[in-house]
Amino acid sequence: MGGSAYKEAGVDIHAAAKLVERIKPHIKKTNRTGVMSGLGGFGALFDLKATGYTDPVLVSGTDGVGTKLMLAIETDSHDTIGIDAVAMCVNDIIVQGAEPLFFLDYFATGRLKTDTAEAVIAGIAKGCEESGCALIGGETAEMPGMYADGDYDIAGFAVGAVNREDMITGDSIRVGDTVLGLASSGIHSNGFSLVRHVMKKANANYEDASPFESGKTLGQSLITPTRLYVKSILKALKKHKGAIHGMAHITGGGFTENIPRVLPKNCAVEMDCAAWTLPPLFQWLAKAGDLGINDLADTFNCGIGMIVICDAAQADALKASFESSGETVYEVGTIVERGAENAEGITLLNRETAWKF
Repeated sequence: MGGSAYKEAGVDIHAAAKLVERIKPHIKKTNRTGVMSGLGGFGALFDLKATGYTDPVLVSGTDGVGTKLMLAIETDSHDTIGIDAVAMCVNDIIVQGAEPLFFLDYFATGRLKTDTAEAVIAGIAKGCEESGCALIGGETAEMPGMYADGDYDIAGFAVGAVNREDMITGDSIRVGDTVLGLASSGIHSNGFSLVRHVMKKANANYEDASPFESGKTLGQSLITPTRLYVKSILKALKKHKGAIHGMAHITGGGFTENIPRVLPKNCAVEMDCAAWTLPPLFQWLAKAGDLGINDLADTFNCGIGMIVICDAAQADALKASFESSGETVYEVGTIVERGAENAEGITLLNRETAWKF
């Protein structure tokens, strides 16, 4: 009889057990120093002492991928959405100088489809592998009646560590610092409710040829996963100790909300929008959705996924380090004294001329 009544109620515990076996090879690739346990325990174990930190501070972050999930579900493309779930968490904790150590995932659905679930979790494992953190546990929840057939939700939780003396808090940011921008891979994982609104307004479909990326459909272009900045930033932090004074992950709220979060009260950023070219993707969104420049700056990353505020004397060396790691880097601004004219902490220069649609 083993579980037949529960299966009739819509929950297949045997399918869940099979899924665990199928994802073990993906998870094995994320193993790193400090991992003490495999899948199957009630709690995942991690030995912080084994990582070599002498005076560690733990830094944690949790996030999801928002309505980008609807794009994955509607296009039946599930192999990269897990990378997004990892990136949204690890990119947040790296801004404080923390090395991601381990990751936990949550996958919930109405009826478990093992092929879909494996694709999603394989993407999570890939994101962890590329970030140097271990996928050491998670939860797969089958909840009939809670989700429509084929729908699912994912969320992630990352824990990292940084030696106390190496924490990046933003307190050392000072007038005259240089602001570098690391290019994004696309929209990343914020603003997709607006993207879907634009598509409806433009009568566009995911199967349409991408108007801004040759050889791809619109859906394939839009689902491009969030860029992972962890390894390039860790390398720069190690090689140029003390040069980076602050960082901001550009997520929901765009430049105007995220950058001021890391600034001291006496500092503001002057950001030159002419320092890089607004990517064709965002130009298309603006045209198709009749969006204004404030809509772009307040919602999307506009081509810059990570802001690095650094000592002006070391900006060139940091730029070279990031470029050697595969990043595209722009010098996008400077730190100035905050006053009545820039009380919100940020001024975006040359938007009207640089962001022409």
